[in-house]
Amino acid sequence: MFKLVKTTIAVATIALFTVGNAQADVSEALQNICTIVKADDKGELRKKMKRVESDFKLKLKDYYPGISCGGNSLIRTAMLNNAIETGTLMVKKMSKGDLSAPEQDGKTVIAWGSENGLDNSPIIAVLKDRI
Repeated sequence: MFKLVKTTIAVATIALFTVGNAQADVSEALQNICTIVKADDKGELRKKMKRVESDFKLKLKDYYPGISCGGNSLIRTAMLNNAIETGTLMVKKMSKGDLSAPEQDGKTVIAWGSENGLDNSPIIAVLKDRI
C-alpha cells in the first residue's frame, strides 16, 4: 500500500513538471510570431504554425486568443501593419465561428476594423467573404 502511494506521488510530480515544461516550450516556439506577422512573412508564419502543430499538437485556433502583439490580436496586428499575406493566411486557417466571435475587448475583428478606419483593408474583405 505504501509503495502505491509513493509511486502515485512520483508519477504526479513528473507529470506536473512535464506539463510546465511543455507550456514554456510552446511560449518559446511562439515567441517571435508578432514580428513575423508584422513583417508579412507568410512562409515563415506557415513554418511556425506547422512546427507548433507537429511539436505540440496545437492549431492556430488553440493559441490565437492567448497571443497579444502590443495589445492587439494577430489579425488586428496584420491589419495595422498592412500585412496582407499573413493576415489572409490566418483568416483562412481559422474557423468561421472563431473569426466572428468577439475578441478580448468584446469587439469582433470586423467591428474593430470599422472603428479604426480599416474598412478598405484587403484582410477585412477576405474576412467578410469567409464569414
